[in-house]
Amino acid sequence: MTDRRAKRCRPTVHFAIFLCAFSILPGTVASAADTSSWSQDSKSAIRLIAGNNHGGDLALRAGIEVKLQPGWHTYWRYPGDSGVPPRFDFAGSENLKSAKVLYPAPHVFSDDSGNSMGYSDRVIFPIQVTPRQAGKPVVVRLKIDYAVCEKLCIPAEGRAELGLTSGPSGNDAELSAAEAQVPVPIAAADVDLRARRVNDAAKPLVAVDLKTPDAKPVVLLVEGPSPEWALPIPKPAQGAPAGRQHFGFELDGLPPGVSPKGQFELTFTLVSGDRAVEVKTHLD
Repeated sequence: MTDRRAKRCRPTVHFAIFLCAFSILPGTVASAADTSSWSQDSKSAIRLIAGNNHGGDLALRAGIEVKLQPGWHTYWRYPGDSGVPPRFDFAGSENLKSAKVLYPAPHVFSDDSGNSMGYSDRVIFPIQVTPRQAGKPVVVRLKIDYAVCEKLCIPAEGRAELGLTSGPSGNDAELSAAEAQVPVPIAAADVDLRARRVNDAAKPLVAVDLKTPDAKPVVLLVEGPSPEWALPIPKPAQGAPAGRQHFGFELDGLPPGVSPKGQFELTFTLVSGDRAVEVKTHLD
């Protein structure tokens, strides 16, 4: 295990210790057509919300809203140097074929543990809900396990239930705003993104070069082929010509047994202002 992977695992130990002493909250039942009741925790709360849905649509729109107390944050699908990603369980739902949870572009938090990616104050995770039988109501039952952190990470759990049918929702504007913050998948050629190893060290340096025609600052995040990877956040590098930006990161945090000289697919998330895109590319 590399130093980065050991470092990332330490908060998980705290998480497990607190989890043993954590009381499971009872499930909540929908209190209105477009929102469930809040499932309250000591530092956060969650609920399900519905978006505008139209009769005959194959997919229904919903969201998981998380509210956090001031100073606390929760995590993206890849937490970074520390933290635990959220886990969503829809077991027990009715007429549900699948529920795909989407992640708005995260913020970067820095502390003594390093850098982590996630959300403060409030976040809505959009859900693409596919019914088993189109046109019929879906009852979504959610159990979410997640971590909330200030100086120390503690576990949180929430349960919510919401019936989804066709019709308008008072939460549609907020859900639509969250959907707009989800990174849009594009081809590497669309931003002329190139990633390459620049040395033959035990932890090779990877250089990333990409096109940024609007000259806005870019935050670049990188993920490996599976959740077991723990790659660092790429850092801006000097020397890029006009209309391009350079970044670099060490190829550190690989799962045991994976050679840093191998070939694999990396996922880059580019956040620029209120726009975010997601690019997959091979590192050969």
